[in-house]
Amino acid sequence: MKAGKILFLCLSLNVISFVVVIANPPTCPADLGKECSDSGEWDGEFFPGIPNIKYEGPSSKTRFAYKWYNAEEKILGKKMKDWLRFSVAFWHTFRGTGGDPFGAPTKYWPWEDGTNSLAMAKRRMRANFEFINKLGVDRWCFHDRDIAPDGKTLEESNANLDEVVALAKELQGTKIRPLWGTAQLFMHPRYMHGAATSSELGVYAYAAAQVKKAMEVTHYLGGENYVFWGGREGYQTLLNTDMGRELDHMGRFFEAAVAYKKKIGFKGTLLIEPKPQEPTKHQYDWDAATAANFLRKYSLIGEFKLNIECNHATLSGHSCHHELETARLNGLLGNIDANTGDPQIGWDTDQFLTDIGEATLVMLSVVRNGGLAPGGFNFDAKLRRESTDVEDLFIAHIIGMDTLARGLRNVAKLIEDGSLSELVRKRYESFDTELGAQIEAGKADFEMLEKKALEWGEPEVASGKQELAEMIFQSAL
Repeated sequence: MKAGKILFLCLSLNVISFVVVIANPPTCPADLGKECSDSGEWDGEFFPGIPNIKYEGPSSKTRFAYKWYNAEEKILGKKMKDWLRFSVAFWHTFRGTGGDPFGAPTKYWPWEDGTNSLAMAKRRMRANFEFINKLGVDRWCFHDRDIAPDGKTLEESNANLDEVVALAKELQGTKIRPLWGTAQLFMHPRYMHGAATSSELGVYAYAAAQVKKAMEVTHYLGGENYVFWGGREGYQTLLNTDMGRELDHMGRFFEAAVAYKKKIGFKGTLLIEPKPQEPTKHQYDWDAATAANFLRKYSLIGEFKLNIECNHATLSGHSCHHELETARLNGLLGNIDANTGDPQIGWDTDQFLTDIGEATLVMLSVVRNGGLAPGGFNFDAKLRRESTDVEDLFIAHIIGMDTLARGLRNVAKLIEDGSLSELVRKRYESFDTELGAQIEAGKADFEMLEKKALEWGEPEVASGKQELAEMIFQSAL
C-alpha cells in the first residue's frame, strides 16, 4: 500500500511538471541561438535558415522552392500571381496550436512567450510579415481578435486593435495589403447563441460594434474584401428557436453592414462564407445555393459575393467544384478558402490542398470566372497536429501554392486541347437549332413542343460519354 502511494505521488509530480511545461513553453530555444530582449522585442530573424522562396521548376529537389508556381509567368494571358492572388491566413499560421478536443497544444513557436499580451501580438505581427516576405506573396487576412487581444471592455479591445493595426500598416509598406479582414464573432461566450442571430439584443448590438470596427481597420489597411463567417449563426434545436425572426435579424445586420461600408467609402467586396454546420447543428448559410437564396430574399444580391471553402463544400455534401460552379453561375464567386478535408473524417480538418485533380477542377471554375480579383486564394489551412517544426509552415504553404499553380497549368492544357469543351458542346448540340433557340429564349410553349413531339416520335438519346470526359481530364494531370 505504501509503495502504491509513493508511485501515485511520483506520477502526480510528473503530471504537474508536464502541465507547467505546457503552460510555460520555452520562448527562445537554444538551437536558434537567439534570445528575447527585456523590452519584449525579438532579436534577429523569426525564421533563421529559411531563404526567400523562389521558383526553381519541377526538377528541383529542395523543399524551400516552388516547383510549379512561377509568379511572373503568363498562363492564358495573365500572370500566375494575378490568377492566384495568394494570401496568408494569420489565424491558422500564427495562432494555430495543434490542440484538439482530445489533446493539449503541440506547437510552441520560438517567438511565443505563452501570453496573449499586446506586446506578444506585436511580435506575432512582425513574424507574420517576415513570413509573407519570405514566401513572396503580397496579401494576408485576419480576424480582429486573432491579431489583437480582447480587452475587458469594448473600448479597450478597440484600443488594442488600433495599436496592432498601426504596426501592421507600417510593416505592410506599399506592396502588401489584406486580401480581407473580418470580426471573430464565435469564440467569446457572449456569442454562444450567435451574433446577428442571437436571442439577446445586447449581443446583437455588440456584434454590430465589433464588425463596424473591424471594417474600419480593414479599410485603413487597404483591404480588398470583408468576410462574414457565421459560425454560430444557426441553431442546435428548433424547439427553442424562432428561425424566421433570426433570419430576418441577420438580413437587417447585413443591410446595416452594406450601409456602413458605403458611409466610410470602403470599396472592397463583402463576402459571405457558407458552411453547413460545426459548431452549430445547422448554420443558416448552409451552402452556396442557400446563401444565394438568402441574398435574393433580403435584396442583397449585388452587395455581397461568396467566399467558398472547399472543406465546407464537402461537409455540405457537395464537391468543391460544385460549390464554385454554383457561386459562379449566380454571379457570386468572390473568393476561395484554399483548403480541403479528409474523406474519412466528418469534420472541418482545414488541410492544405495537395490533390492535383481537385486543384485542376478548382482552377477550371476560376478561369471560367475570369479570375477572382479583387478576391483570391487565402490559405484557411493549418498544419497537422503532429507537424511541429517552424519549417513546416513554409513547406505547407509551398505545396499548397504549387498544387493550385499546377492546377492552373492543367486547365491551360485542357483549354488548348479543346477536347473536353468539344465533348460538352456536342452533348447539347440538339439545342443549337431554331427550336432550341426558341426554348432558351422562353418563346416555346407547351403546345408548340407537343406538336414537335408528335411529329418526331420517340426521341433518340445519345451516350453521355462520362468515361471519355474523365479520360480527357486525367490526361491533363
